[in-house]
Amino acid sequence: MNQETHRAGFVNIIGNPNVGKSTLMNLLVGERLSIITNKAQTTRHRIRGIVNEEDYQIVYSDLPGILDPAYKMQEMMMHFIRVALTDADLILLMVEVGETRFNEEIMTQLQECKIPKILIINKVDKSTPEAVKETEQYWTNLFPDIESIALSALHQIGIEWLQERIVQHLPFSPPFFPKDQLTDKPVRFFISEIIREKILLLYKKEIPYSVEVVVDSYKEADHIVQISAMLYCERDTQKGILIGSKGSAIKQLGIESRKAIEEFIEKQVYLDLSVKVLKDWRNQDLMMKRFGYQEQ
Repeated sequence: MNQETHRAGFVNIIGNPNVGKSTLMNLLVGERLSIITNKAQTTRHRIRGIVNEEDYQIVYSDLPGILDPAYKMQEMMMHFIRVALTDADLILLMVEVGETRFNEEIMTQLQECKIPKILIINKVDKSTPEAVKETEQYWTNLFPDIESIALSALHQIGIEWLQERIVQHLPFSPPFFPKDQLTDKPVRFFISEIIREKILLLYKKEIPYSVEVVVDSYKEADHIVQISAMLYCERDTQKGILIGSKGSAIKQLGIESRKAIEEFIEKQVYLDLSVKVLKDWRNQDLMMKRFGYQEQ
């Protein structure tokens, strides 16, 4: 590796909830690291994915969707975004066709920060060229120096051009992480995210947003991995819904989660799920720290 020609940099993806950030992140990294569902606010943490080639390294960050926080957990999610506006080499500002609203605080910080930006207009497969052009005009008026690209993350339209432009923005630098590293998160984190994704898909209303998943135990044997995870919810009624009649709901959750975990770690899994009520955990500083929402 030639240190003088090698490029490396941090690329942070920001946008409102449900804009397609996680789909784009997974495409750019080439691995399924972020939760993808049709529900908003699925990403809670800052998830880094690392792309390594011989002459460059890109460290992508998928961030929580921009929102007006209603409780302490969401305040910490917004903190991840504010930090991301200070520590990137490139910002991917992602919007949908027709989108014109952002959190005012984040918008102001975006306009004030000098980090290079690429505007990504997503979901062009569902829009007219005129609507795409209007959206581009709106955002380029706010950010006169911004580059823009219209694409469809779902249908992988425009991804190759975006990848080329990202590499061109990287500064010359040695790699920040070992060249065989895919992410800075441990396996336990992704297992908890897999279980949480299944909760988002299997349960309705407030349940998925009131649940936190913690992997308490991860033990590898010769032919099987034994995993124990605790599902924390806020009320007894939520616990009853999570478990279901005669345990039917949590049994289905276990089946769906185990299959996905086995595919992820490529080993046979024994998965044990438990449920515990932790009242108002989303507003407790101690729980925010314990669940990893206070990033250094």
